[in-house]
Amino acid sequence: MGSGDTVAGVSDSFDLVVIGGGPGGYAAALYAASAGMQVALIEKDALGGTCLNRGCIPAKAFLETAAVKRHVEHSAEFGIESSAPSVNFAVTQQRKQKIVAGLVGGIAAMCKGRKVEVFNGVGSLGPDRTVSVAMNDGGSATITGTHVVLASGSVPRTIPGFEVGGPIMTSDEVLDLEHVPPRVAVIGGGAIGCEFASTFADLGAEVTILEGLPKILPGLDSDVTKIVERSFKKKKITTKTGVKVTGHTPNGSGGTTVQFGDGESVEVDACIVSVGRRPFADQLGLEGTGVQVDERGFVAVDEYCQTGEPGVYAVGDLINTPQLAHVGYAEAILVVKHALGENPMPVMYDRVPWAIYCHPEVAWAGPGEDAAKEAGIDVVVGKHPFKFNSRAQIVGETEGMVKVIAKKNADGSAGQVLGVHMVGPWVTEQLSGGYLAVNWEATVDEVAEFIQPHPSMTELFGETMLSLTGRNFNG
Repeated sequence: MGSGDTVAGVSDSFDLVVIGGGPGGYAAALYAASAGMQVALIEKDALGGTCLNRGCIPAKAFLETAAVKRHVEHSAEFGIESSAPSVNFAVTQQRKQKIVAGLVGGIAAMCKGRKVEVFNGVGSLGPDRTVSVAMNDGGSATITGTHVVLASGSVPRTIPGFEVGGPIMTSDEVLDLEHVPPRVAVIGGGAIGCEFASTFADLGAEVTILEGLPKILPGLDSDVTKIVERSFKKKKITTKTGVKVTGHTPNGSGGTTVQFGDGESVEVDACIVSVGRRPFADQLGLEGTGVQVDERGFVAVDEYCQTGEPGVYAVGDLINTPQLAHVGYAEAILVVKHALGENPMPVMYDRVPWAIYCHPEVAWAGPGEDAAKEAGIDVVVGKHPFKFNSRAQIVGETEGMVKVIAKKNADGSAGQVLGVHMVGPWVTEQLSGGYLAVNWEATVDEVAEFIQPHPSMTELFGETMLSLTGRNFNG
């Protein structure tokens, strides 16, 4: 229902009511509709939520612009003569917006095609799965659902003293920049922070990462982190770890000086606060329901994403699970199957695929070497670098490696595949085989039997598995 539409003639009772049109929400709505359920979807902003409109999709569009600039800068190595590239960021923004608009339109078309009733407004849950909708056009509606899914997503976290405005921005504001700031500070060296740092460094900015923990990308396998750190150093990204930001002082010319650590500071034109996201349950109502919200703002759920209110589920960034769009998709499928009485398997969060799109890319599933050992597991590890891979040499991207962590058998040989960790070119597109191996609890011997195409980057995954069998022909 567009803004200006009335609710006349619209049913007030649905099999499923979804509050929030981001990945978890629209996936639940579309999947339920494909199963024959009558569905209502409530979204106050644009369909697609943060991921599509202000998160992963526009951020990756910027990363692709950075990649094109890198390719042009190195074109002479391929025999292509070109002048030094310049960045017209206004065109980059136009391209990004065109991509976003096309994808938003696609979701709207799918909703229409599957007869999902879309309400443009804010939905709040009351008792007995009754949902009040404050429409964007000033109207209102009250609808009920046999089942309700809460999927209101998250918003960027901020830190005291760094209120958004001027040079201080979160991931929301940085995606609206019309130019590349000459000097950028990124507060937070996690996945999102490293993606922005990589983007702006490749686009020509002078970048400083300020991270409170001892290393960037905390929690990653240490071998993977070392490669990213080395690559960032080559990009002339300054990384300050184990430091706390203490404040900033605007300079009067649109920039600011960020203070951190023991009296250190850096003068920048833009400061990106990238310290995670908080669940956004603020407008959900919930009065008179059994839905519980913890001290950090997450909605409490069981293994099937059920809240304390019968028939009400919560998915995506609203609950304390990995804040990944594809995890939201998986949770959406889970709750619809559960609502239909199909006894689905809960999501195995310790085995979901992860992807970071900085340059070089990072992707993994399952525990890293450090985490496996900390859990008391005896492991065998195989590692192969991209520098010996023929396809990587052909495309001129040889930095990185594939690392496989396997359970050690009683005889010392490698057994079940526990984790697959990759860093390097296009690894976000290569992880599927590793993810399947981890989730199917396959053994090294079983996976090594599979044939990889030649020449391809996926050969490195196959060769790493083969090496763990005790025999190989490379490395």
